[in-house]
Amino acid sequence: MIVCSCHVLSDHDVRSAVHAAEDLPRNAKQIYGCLGCSAECGRCARTLKSIIDEALGACAKACCAGCPHSQAGAEPHVHAEFALAVS
Repeated sequence: MIVCSCHVLSDHDVRSAVHAAEDLPRNAKQIYGCLGCSAECGRCARTLKSIIDEALGACAKACCAGCPHSQAGAEPHVHAEFALAVS
């Protein structure tokens, strides 16, 4: 299903980006960074957050000390396979 009409992102795109990212994205801004785009209208932010939380499972909340996913302040990593051509 398309969750972001501005960039034509599907729920599958979001889940794939969450699982492929080295530093797990936890919000819409971070997922946009992983996908090589940025927010436009913002109508999808809540839906993106829900999909991210679902994809992260137990790591949806702040990871505990020692968790390999806990890297506060890290910049989002852009994966070429998810980068979108943004005009």
